[in-house]
Amino acid sequence: MPSARKPTTAKASKAKISTKPKNRKAKAQPKPEAAVVPAVELQAAVPPAAGPDAPAGASKTLSGLDAAAIVLREASAPLNAQDLVGLMLERGLWKTEGKTPAATIYAAMIREIRSKGSTSRFLKADRGRFAAVG
Repeated sequence: MPSARKPTTAKASKAKISTKPKNRKAKAQPKPEAAVVPAVELQAAVPPAAGPDAPAGASKTLSGLDAAAIVLREASAPLNAQDLVGLMLERGLWKTEGKTPAATIYAAMIREIRSKGSTSRFLKADRGRFAAVG
């Protein structure tokens, strides 16, 4: 015996969506005046750069791409991202708490190759392997 109910369609179910008016933002309240920020001397705000005459504890950590470029320049053969990150962390050139540092470095190198083209520091030597340019 056929069902007496009429089958519902997607249009019929969409019609059942609430038709309440959307909340409108209240009239804009005047913003409080911004507090005056005292002028700070620039030299006091900028930390000293780590250089050859800097104290031993003031070493600056490198970005992931800078560390990768250093390791690849010193490598004798192209490296994959996993090996590259292992060497970077082993030498203390880069620190990360991420769960997938190899994927992060891989994506960053690919992005630099695409955006900078021939001026990139990296070269994709083979599938999944990178080398330093020059």
